[in-house]
Amino acid sequence: MDLQNDFTTTILELKDDYEGKVCATLVAAKANQKDQPSVLYIHGFVDYFFQAHMAEAFVEKGYNFYALDLRKYGRSLLPHQHPNYCRDMHEYYEEITQSIKIIKQLSTQPLYLFGHSTGGLLSSNYMMDGALRQDVKALMLNSPFFEIKFPKALKPLLYGVVTLISKLFPYAKVDKALAPAYAQSLHKDYHGEWDFDLTWKPIEGFPAYFVWLKAIISAQNSLKEPRLKIPILVMHAAQSKDIMNYNEESKSADIVLVVDDIEHIGAQLGDDVTLIAIEDGIHDLFLSQAKVRTVAFEKMFTWLAQH
Repeated sequence: MDLQNDFTTTILELKDDYEGKVCATLVAAKANQKDQPSVLYIHGFVDYFFQAHMAEAFVEKGYNFYALDLRKYGRSLLPHQHPNYCRDMHEYYEEITQSIKIIKQLSTQPLYLFGHSTGGLLSSNYMMDGALRQDVKALMLNSPFFEIKFPKALKPLLYGVVTLISKLFPYAKVDKALAPAYAQSLHKDYHGEWDFDLTWKPIEGFPAYFVWLKAIISAQNSLKEPRLKIPILVMHAAQSKDIMNYNEESKSADIVLVVDDIEHIGAQLGDDVTLIAIEDGIHDLFLSQAKVRTVAFEKMFTWLAQH
């Protein structure tokens, strides 16, 4: 499938926020059919939907595919906005709810919510208190952002600091919050095979605002006792590595998050959790090397067929 020719986009008009006009974008595969099960994909931080091959895999298996570019990300980023900025993860619930309404109007079959990284954290939170969470049959997570790379004993102190700073200076930020090695391992102009828009997903990333970090920590803290009742799939790489500058190991490990945290917190998300580690997987498992992502797809679709 081709991003330019095989998808439609619907602009979701949202309530104005503290920066003014706001919108989100619902992307849909043109191959979607009436009354098939559907998947709604939510991307991560410094990201947007560009994984046409992933949509194609779902369509070939008989699933309708949708992806949401959240407000201030990708197709939804407006000129007056600060990229990827938010003050509370609940801000994103509006576009998730609108998307679910649209999808359910087109199909009465099951809907699966599928989140990657920060999108996985958001999806998990939505399933706790989102308005239409009852319309979602199961939750699928691809390397969800359940924990920051920071000493756990000092996390309450960090939360207090970022809360204070963000109250005083709402746009206080860290300019280079992400090491460039990960994006360099992906993009075709560097060391990868993928062609994505570098204005929406820059190699150096976007600034991480202190208030955004406060929102992330708050959302992570809310998952301490979620006990979700729906089936949950948590997929992650088999190993993590700390790599700042690109090398070949960047293509066979999660160099963004700590997989032990994903596994530990993921296991406690609900009453029916399946954990799957993918050997040689990277942070976005479905952007891993071809043979690795093939395994990831097979394991995911096997789980889906059972749920």
